Amino acid sequence: MAKILLGLVIVMITFWTLWFAHRSAVASDTTVSYYDFENAFPMADGLLTAALLASAWSLWTGRATAVLFGLLGAGGGFYLFGMDLLFDIEHGIWGRGAGGAIELVINILTIVASVGFARWMWVNRRELDPR
Repeated sequence: MAKILLGLVIVMITFWTLWFAHRSAVASDTTVSYYDFENAFPMADGLLTAALLASAWSLWTGRATAVLFGLLGAGGGFYLFGMDLLFDIEHGIWGRGAGGAIELVINILTIVASVGFARWMWVNRRELDPR
């Protein structure tokens, strides 16, 4: 699970590196409202990334904090999914070519990863924190 978390962190870092270095590679739209919306995410994604890294570290080192940070990360993923999904639906983002397809994949990956990670953490919580 720690390796999966690191994979998700790499995906997030890659997305934001591309967003700031070569926006057209990942942008689903070119409107000001879309740019403003996406530009509001780095802090939230940074906090999510920190929670995922803390959970991965806790898993590797056998610390009970893996459950806390894992559930914080999963919850952050649910929240970001909801924000992104609503914007994409309201603005018809998914129907806008390759960028829209990328956005749809991001939405799907976000909810699948959040549900899967929350479930895994909850099912394994007693093993990870035997108190």
